[in-house]
Amino acid sequence: MGYSQGSSQTANLRTTTIAPAVSTVWAMDDALAMWRRWRESVASDIAVAVTLTAVMLAGAYGEAHPTNAADKVNSGHPVPHTPTAAFLLVVIAGLVLAGRRRYPLAVLAVSTSAVAVFSLLGYVNGAALLLPTAALYAAAKTAEVRQVVAAACLTLLVLMAATGIGNPFGVTGGGFDLIPGLIAAALFAGLAASNRRAYIASIRARAEDDARRRVDEERLRIARELHDVVAHTMATINVQAGVAAHVLADRPEAAAEALRVIKGASKEGLRELRAILNVLRQADEDDPTQPAPGLAQLDTLIAGAARAGLETTVRLTGEAVPLPTAVDLAAYRIVQESLTNAIRHAGPATATVSLRYGGAELGIDVVDTGRGGAGTSDGSGHGLIGMRERATSVGGTVETGPERGGGYRVAARLPLDAQPLDAQPLDAQPPDGQSLDAAPLGQGAQR
Repeated sequence: MGYSQGSSQTANLRTTTIAPAVSTVWAMDDALAMWRRWRESVASDIAVAVTLTAVMLAGAYGEAHPTNAADKVNSGHPVPHTPTAAFLLVVIAGLVLAGRRRYPLAVLAVSTSAVAVFSLLGYVNGAALLLPTAALYAAAKTAEVRQVVAAACLTLLVLMAATGIGNPFGVTGGGFDLIPGLIAAALFAGLAASNRRAYIASIRARAEDDARRRVDEERLRIARELHDVVAHTMATINVQAGVAAHVLADRPEAAAEALRVIKGASKEGLRELRAILNVLRQADEDDPTQPAPGLAQLDTLIAGAARAGLETTVRLTGEAVPLPTAVDLAAYRIVQESLTNAIRHAGPATATVSLRYGGAELGIDVVDTGRGGAGTSDGSGHGLIGMRERATSVGGTVETGPERGGGYRVAARLPLDAQPLDAQPLDAQPPDGQSLDAAPLGQGAQR
């Protein structure tokens, strides 16, 4: 009863601690998704175009109506009066930017033409020149490189010619010399953004291909494990059922023994089948071609960790007992993932693996002396999630977290009866501890 209350309190503590963090992450993801949808919407394009037009229009009006006496004359040339109707050309050059992502080259042509006409009329075009520059940047991000380079050269010639012909401050006065720099900056910045977008797209494509490959490998792995479990179980049941039918009349005690073997084999097969179906993600593992590993191979795992630079000590408490196959595999994988995370993230450190055999459960504690971040994930696997899923598949639990004095701890509790949390109650074990592995196959059995 006390154990149940402690488990309930621990579960409540987890819920109160983790739920707010999960809610915050979901809220951030939702906000980020909304922001991305907004950026890719037509409303966003219109808002940016209107804002940019308003800023450039204010700049153009300020250039045409200077308040400082020193700014009313430039290089001996007075600032010409600009009628209000002329600013419509600036408005057109700006508002057309709303279609820059859908029709980049057409937008560039319209914006450049409007600013060129404004310049030919002899008005100050310093702020207005930024509008076709923005259109060129948008075109460089989306259009083909050859088309963009040709469009940039044509835009440069048109703006320089129009500015030189109608320049109120002389052919090369005012901001004439800045036009090549503006065009070059917009072109190269747009091409850089386009290359970055292509690079990100290639990474996503490779990631998707890798994900599909991993899914295919996982399907093959699950198929192999299902074959081992189902074929072995069904072969045992088939042989023992034949034996029971053959000796039922003459040797009922042998028939009863065969039925007990069938019961144990079917129970063990169902248990392993649930474990396989519940664990659909196995991180950072090669495709298995050998029988499922267990704690019997722990020495090999420890030796591998030592070769990787993580000196590991094993402590055993209680008397080791044979474990159900699913529990043995889950225990091995939890220790393996814990040591792998320590090798990756703990830095120079040592580790201790403690195994405690109790009457009803197996306790596993893996503690390292590293930086306290051994449980973090770098995004390449499923680390902690995989360990929890493995423990849950056999009815156990896993708790992780940094130690107070430094390092990281993984604590798992696996019930020795390997009862999945979501499984329906099963009958008791067959007498004499018989199971699938102990069941004789008999003559003619197929694996």
